Amino acid sequence: MIGGLCGAYLLLHLPESVFAFVAPVLVLIAVILVIVQPKLSSWARERAGHDGLATPDLQPTSVVLVILVFLTGVYGGYFTAAQGIILMGIFGVMLHGTLQQSNAIKVVLSLAVNLVAAASYLIFAFQRINWTVAILIAVGSLFGGWLGARVGRRLSPTLLRGFIVVLGLVAFGHLIWQLFTE
Repeated sequence: MIGGLCGAYLLLHLPESVFAFVAPVLVLIAVILVIVQPKLSSWARERAGHDGLATPDLQPTSVVLVILVFLTGVYGGYFTAAQGIILMGIFGVMLHGTLQQSNAIKVVLSLAVNLVAAASYLIFAFQRINWTVAILIAVGSLFGGWLGARVGRRLSPTLLRGFIVVLGLVAFGHLIWQLFTE
């Protein structure tokens, strides 16, 4: 939530041109993390097993995980597109649960970041909000989050990973297109 607040602050104070260059890189990194997640998770489990952890479910929360989730919250508060893909990539590497569990955590964290950022915009930039766009995004996000959580629990990990990669590549392509056409 603190990351979302920081991201909202950055959105209100940095020039728009900054985002145009940073967002595609972050999305591409997230897609790569989701693609290589099975191998990285396997490596992380092996390493954790050698460090004496009895079961992956008892893994301690790492400082690196907290920092990465915070930075993703900053990104999400600044511009929420692909925030979920980034979180899924991080969780796939850093957590030892199922893809469905990571998806559930992602939904809750994304909601928290988006609520904090939205409240910040309402308080500090009310006059700058395009209400038609804001309402469409809010409705789409609520419905998409609800539907994504319901469907994500039922999909196989491979199919869910494939879906996440496709959406990430579409987001990356769109951001690159915008970068070079505007």
